[in-house]
Amino acid sequence: MRVHPRVWIGLAIYLGYVLVIFVVSKLSGVAYTQIGTSAEFTWRGAVLDLAVGAVLLAITTWLLGWWRPALFERKRSHHKWPIFVPALMLVVAVVNLFNTDWSKFDASFLLSLLALGLAVGFCEELMSRGLLLTALRSRFSEVWVWLLTSVLFGAMHMINAALGAPVAGTLGQVVIAAMSGTCFYIVRRVTGSLIWAMALHGLWDISVFAVGFAPMGGAWASILGPVIGILAVVVVHWVIKGTDEKPVGSPAVAASARP
Repeated sequence: MRVHPRVWIGLAIYLGYVLVIFVVSKLSGVAYTQIGTSAEFTWRGAVLDLAVGAVLLAITTWLLGWWRPALFERKRSHHKWPIFVPALMLVVAVVNLFNTDWSKFDASFLLSLLALGLAVGFCEELMSRGLLLTALRSRFSEVWVWLLTSVLFGAMHMINAALGAPVAGTLGQVVIAAMSGTCFYIVRRVTGSLIWAMALHGLWDISVFAVGFAPMGGAWASILGPVIGILAVVVVHWVIKGTDEKPVGSPAVAASARP
């Protein structure tokens, strides 16, 4: 690592990312409620800001030298069974895809949804459960790392209200996002890699936007999403237990190594 992780660095990245997403989204002229209703609004209102965010996050990660700690665990969780919760999320996402009337999408719309999924999975996971998590591990115990990354991940969705989303609905989205963040955290801990969390996150968002635009069946995500989130919070203890992922060379690690 070129720069040793510090909590303030992670918080600065978090705030900077949220600001960039807000400013670029605002300049696009597309309200949050219009995203996912057409190819043009999806490209301009969601993909553009995420693309800018992806470039800036990649540059930041390279400058800090944090690619490895941001993307990979030194040791995976001792308990693997909690992965059943993210597996349920995957099943619901697939059901959403089968309950979508794909005949209502043209090629540009389909590409915009794919780009949205790839970008949101990369950006939001790298920022929250990658860089922010790495920074928080330099000082806090893992239970606080999980809690803070999940809460801050949920809180950043408040900008949707400033971009045109209803306030009441946004508050509910904040809570659901925080619990979903726990689900993605479980994926990272059990598999040992953030990449799988990025993939699940991207697929989930694609399925939600797709079925929201052209539904053929029940709204599985809206019904089962909160249930999956609650289950994730219930079982997360077992993937945190015994975790020691503080960055090598951190004060806590150095102190524990002293005779």
